[in-house]
Amino acid sequence: MHRLKAHVPALIALNNLDARKTGLECESLNDMDQLSAEMVAEFPERGMQWMKDRVEAAVNETGEYVREKPTQSLLYAFAVGYILNRLPLRLVLGGLIRLLLIALRPAILIYGAARLYKAAQERE
Repeated sequence: MHRLKAHVPALIALNNLDARKTGLECESLNDMDQLSAEMVAEFPERGMQWMKDRVEAAVNETGEYVREKPTQSLLYAFAVGYILNRLPLRLVLGGLIRLLLIALRPAILIYGAARLYKAAQERE
């Protein structure tokens, strides 16, 4: 629902852009380009807010579960601790860091392209 609310102003603005009403198709397309650049620039901010909300929800759910079933939670914690003690932690962390770097490169590229596009639109 939160994602839908974030798109409503952009959809209203796109709906209001009509080349037949203004008589200038080029002006309408320029407005749409700027609007899409703003939407692309907002993606990282919305992604961070979504991630923050999800982590907060997970922490709250975990806290509720621990309050409801403390002994089972304690057993799970010991089991996870034992497994992590037996795993080669260096290899696991190295794999996670490699996976993060692989996923981070396209995200940085998309963010840089959006900022470059926005800067080019501001110059015009």
